[in-house]
Amino acid sequence: MQLDWEKLFKRYVLDDERTPYFVAPSRMTRVQARHELFLYSLFTGILFAAVGIASLSSELPHKGALAVPLYALSMVWSAIALGITRSALAAAWCASAPVGVLVYFVLFGFHPNLGPWDKVLLFGFVVLWLRYGWRVLAIVRAHPDRPGEE
Repeated sequence: MQLDWEKLFKRYVLDDERTPYFVAPSRMTRVQARHELFLYSLFTGILFAAVGIASLSSELPHKGALAVPLYALSMVWSAIALGITRSALAAAWCASAPVGVLVYFVLFGFHPNLGPWDKVLLFGFVVLWLRYGWRVLAIVRAHPDRPGEE
């Protein structure tokens, strides 16, 4: 049995209905907006759940500061709220996550085991994530639907 990789790629990565990342928020359907907001909230929730657990360690640069796991927990709850209610406030808080990460880097620095290229890649990822947060806010503003509305 031969797998058709091109067909699978188009179905799961370039599908305009499930992964509408190249569609402007103003031109999205409600279904497309729901799918994109769900994936964003899932990504943010899982990432910050892992960060929250890892931040309990005193081996990291913040040395067990309580603000870091509390911020991570607030991001998890905000991601859940965004996924369920598609609230503009929850979207704004989730979109502020890259800013929180940049503030963490300024206050506590990077992990000592990271090399210079690791830091550049991490910083680049955070900047792209910040830009994507603006898209999420635009989607919520363009599609103010609530769960159950079609």
